[in-house]
Amino acid sequence: MNDWLAHLTAAGGRQVDERLWQFPQDDSPLGATPSCLSPLSHLGILECDGPDAARFLQGQTSANVEHANGEFAPLTTFCTPKGRMIANSELLKVGAERYWLLLDISLVAPLATQLGKYAPFYKVTLNPRDDLALIGVFGTMPSLPDEAQLPAPSDIDWHMSQQDDTVLVRHPGAGSRLLMILPQARAVSIWNQMQPNAIAVGNASWQRADIDAGVAWLTATHSDSLLPQMINWEALGGISFRKGCYTGQEIVARAHFRGQVKKRLQIAALEGGTAVEIGSEIRNAEGKRVGEVFQATPAGDAAVCDLLVVLNTSESEESRLVVGDRKLTLRELPYPLERLDPESVVAA
Repeated sequence: MNDWLAHLTAAGGRQVDERLWQFPQDDSPLGATPSCLSPLSHLGILECDGPDAARFLQGQTSANVEHANGEFAPLTTFCTPKGRMIANSELLKVGAERYWLLLDISLVAPLATQLGKYAPFYKVTLNPRDDLALIGVFGTMPSLPDEAQLPAPSDIDWHMSQQDDTVLVRHPGAGSRLLMILPQARAVSIWNQMQPNAIAVGNASWQRADIDAGVAWLTATHSDSLLPQMINWEALGGISFRKGCYTGQEIVARAHFRGQVKKRLQIAALEGGTAVEIGSEIRNAEGKRVGEVFQATPAGDAAVCDLLVVLNTSESEESRLVVGDRKLTLRELPYPLERLDPESVVAA
């Protein structure tokens, strides 16, 4: 166990598995928007570095790499030639020739392998950054370390700032949410600086905020099974329809312009606080399978389970839906289901 993980354990944390940390405060009501810190062990960083890094990524990703300018960190996805997502991520420019891909930890190695098929033709190296710590800072903002500058502008999500070896990225949510990325060697001291004014919570709290924001991060379970539009990625600005070709671009564009997407991501609540497995079937009143569970996280009061689901577009909030014998209730998305061009976000 390294110093960072040992410190989290000493602070009362318990590592349930590779992805999940829990803290004693998780079982108690947090009150009104407290300051919270959370180790985001379910996320990881794949680094692409070298003189050809921008050109290499431009041919593989749905984002226009030029939009990743050190201030805006666009959402993106990597697809198969058939348009199915291998992984989705956020693209951060952290150096003149260096980019970080923020994605689910289970897809860091698979994406490195996939991109590694093309890397020999470019002057790039692909490195999983296992030496980095990712910390979620959310709720009422605690005092940040002096070297951590807030991303600007403060009212736009997916913006980033960098000071030396510390990167902050603003993520959407009902309250402020910042994702901090820094070397594990410094994470202990930074955590201790913020801890006196914040509550340590497990990363399920951060994942619930992703659900509330309607933001879906693929895991290895989902890889190569969904079109980007099925998780509303174009509604979040994760697809540039104005850039040049990339792997899977033709299929993704055709699905958009011909309106061929028959499934969409929705937010839902499931009766009972026990999480259900990813891929669990959703059935309607006639017993027909109409979708599946994408992500499940027990709600803070444990009375319901918060879900992201991929559901047939023919179903509505009036539909009677179940997972097993548990009632499923759809919730409203916090964004419109329409194309958001990242070009307009960059220009804002």
